[in-house]
Amino acid sequence: MNYKEKPMKSTPVRYHLGKFPPKTLDWARLIPLIGPANAGLARYDGLLTAIPNAHVLLSPLTTQEAVLSSKIEGTNITIGEVLEIEAGGESATITQPKRDDAEEVLNYRKAMQACVAEMEYRPLSQDMLRAVHRLLMQGVRGRDKSPGDYRKEQNWIGAKGSPIEEASFVPIAPEHLQQGMDDWEKYLGSTSEPDILVQLAILHIEFEALHPFNDGNGRLGRMLIPLFLYQRRLLSSPDFYMSGYLESNREEYHERLRGVSRDGDWTAWCLFFLDGLREQAADNERKARAILLLYDRVKKQIVDLTHSQHAIQAVDFIFQTPIFTAPTFTNFSKIPKPTANRILTILRDEKLLYTLQEGKGRRAGILAFRELLNIAEGKEVL
Repeated sequence: MNYKEKPMKSTPVRYHLGKFPPKTLDWARLIPLIGPANAGLARYDGLLTAIPNAHVLLSPLTTQEAVLSSKIEGTNITIGEVLEIEAGGESATITQPKRDDAEEVLNYRKAMQACVAEMEYRPLSQDMLRAVHRLLMQGVRGRDKSPGDYRKEQNWIGAKGSPIEEASFVPIAPEHLQQGMDDWEKYLGSTSEPDILVQLAILHIEFEALHPFNDGNGRLGRMLIPLFLYQRRLLSSPDFYMSGYLESNREEYHERLRGVSRDGDWTAWCLFFLDGLREQAADNERKARAILLLYDRVKKQIVDLTHSQHAIQAVDFIFQTPIFTAPTFTNFSKIPKPTANRILTILRDEKLLYTLQEGKGRRAGILAFRELLNIAEGKEVL
């Protein structure tokens, strides 16, 4: 299978067979970046541990990560559109291609949640990745390409429709793939590497170079980043979002991958990745702090406005589900219907919630918590 990318006229770069893991790295160049990356992660994790119900409050950031990771693979949809579709939106701008893109994003989120749940009982492994891959590809583009099974044919990365001779990168041959994944899994489980973040950098790029599945490799490889940080206890929860950096630096991301196989330049890739971890840790921390400040402010507002014993339930719901219908609000917040309707009326009147789609007939209207969506998308974050 081939993937969209700028056409390359040079000879395809082929997988670095027999050269993983790298025997040498330029640690003199890496060490100055390892410290700041670790410090950034530690600051961010310190904030995570201080946030009550971090998984709830940061839920929109998890969805935005799924949006950006899928965008690298060619989807074209915003977090607002994803959540509107999930809420049952039927506006004219919601086309079938948008719905298809939303399904890929929602699958990413479901697969991530399933993997985290499974990791309570066992560590990351090939078997777990194959199971997660099946969830990732369920009902979306690529569902007919043997989800959960390693490919049996040669794939390549290049311009859409281009032959392998014009590819920019050719992953490992299928006859070597299982051994390649076995070596990768062994390195994944190693606890004797000099540095965990450098180990993660190498794990990620090797997975992408192996490209073991017929589709969905990029999304699954990026999902591995927070999962590995969580498994190795550098994060107390897997709420870390790397795709923003990789999407912003997409061309360099792909070039560094080629550089590993073409030039054996593992160090340059690790430098790029470590700088990304540092930058994303800072960005994630800014967004998490902004969400926490918003939560405290909105909680006080809603308590003061509603004088309801159910105010905190309402706040928690709109932070976890910032686009929703009134029936969904009532069902999932567990607030009695008359009280729920009164709270929603107050929040609309006070402009805390906005109407995305008016109700019509038996179709419920759709409401949105825009301030939270703006933070998730990187708007108005100080």
